[in-house]
Amino acid sequence: MRTGGRKQIVAWALWDFGATGLNAMVVTFVFSVYLTSAVGDDLPGSASPASWLGWALGLAGLVVAVLAPVTGVWVDAPWRRRRVLAVLTGLAVVLTAAMSQIRDDYHYLIPGLLLLAAASACNELATVPYNAMLRQLSTPQTSGQISGMGLGLGYLGSVVLLLVGYFGFIAGDGETRGLLGFAAADGQNIRAVMVLTAVWFGLFALPVLITVPPVPRDVAPARAGLGFFGGYRVLWSEIVSEWRRDHHVVYYLIASAVFRDGLTGIFAFGAVLGVNVYGISGADVLLFGVSASTIAAIGAVIGGLLDDRFGAKPVIVVSLVAMIAVGITLMALDGPLAFWACGLALCLFIGPTLSAARTLMLRLSADGKEGVAFGLYTTTGRAVSYLAPVLFSVFIAIFGTDRAGMGGLLVVLAAGLLAMLAVRVPRR
Repeated sequence: MRTGGRKQIVAWALWDFGATGLNAMVVTFVFSVYLTSAVGDDLPGSASPASWLGWALGLAGLVVAVLAPVTGVWVDAPWRRRRVLAVLTGLAVVLTAAMSQIRDDYHYLIPGLLLLAAASACNELATVPYNAMLRQLSTPQTSGQISGMGLGLGYLGSVVLLLVGYFGFIAGDGETRGLLGFAAADGQNIRAVMVLTAVWFGLFALPVLITVPPVPRDVAPARAGLGFFGGYRVLWSEIVSEWRRDHHVVYYLIASAVFRDGLTGIFAFGAVLGVNVYGISGADVLLFGVSASTIAAIGAVIGGLLDDRFGAKPVIVVSLVAMIAVGITLMALDGPLAFWACGLALCLFIGPTLSAARTLMLRLSADGKEGVAFGLYTTTGRAVSYLAPVLFSVFIAIFGTDRAGMGGLLVVLAAGLLAMLAVRVPRR
């Protein structure tokens, strides 16, 4: 059984430490809020900046859905896993740094949304080779703990980065913000945070690229000359093979795709709802992000332990039921206190759900085909990734209020829960 040493496991988890911080600053708490509440504040026309954000994230999902399958096939070849991870990580870093050029003017809204969508797509595509490395570092008995530790460290990274961003660049109400005294005019302080975020991800991504070894040639399939369309031919044969081996692998791919899209929607639109519906200030969003990431990290670690003890499916099902109940409660309440209480409760269950979903995919995959498995895992997730953003935007359009967007997200979670109940998981 191939397992990684402590140094390699920590190096692997540090990538999540940087990547989750980028996702928190770009997609969830800072740049997306800057685009919807400042850059697009005086946008002409009837469409709200929040709905434009939904369409941009939907576009990112489409790109990932198209590219993730062939990425998964490629990364199972010797030496390619680290190379693909390095390229996608580098692109995400460059795109995030470019966000520093987005000024507080509605003419910059579309370029800002395109940068956000592209960085989000690269970051998610990078999880294909990253998640596939979990097989190299764990056993079936420890995969839950290691996955939970990685996810927990990722949330911890977002906590640290949010604190640095808040106190260093954003805190305060005057012409200059934060301890470093960056000017608030034209979004200069937010733009500086994007440079910080890019450097942060780049630094913490380096250890895994240096430390974790390539896939052994006796395990990896020979796909050195495989092209783009050849990757799809191999992918189709792998899907047929998995269907013949175990129908429930395919059922799980569909179920997890739906509920993971719901979780992504909650992260992507939570801060926007907090500001636009529940009256949280832009600065307090970062404090909420710190608290939310801390709670999510604790939940991920606990969820990893419960995963190894009781199995991944019970952890996923219980977490989804709890999140739907909390989400319905939040829709019925008003004010910042309700958002804080219900939002943190939601985050407590997000970590265990994502950690258990990853380990269940690993346990269902065939040895030596982790890249294909996680390519399918990411692809199916993105094949339905339009659900949460589109239902969020559609519910807003139908009911005429941003609050209704939460209802669209809960519909996605409920559909994923129902599909998950039909998945039969073999005994370990």
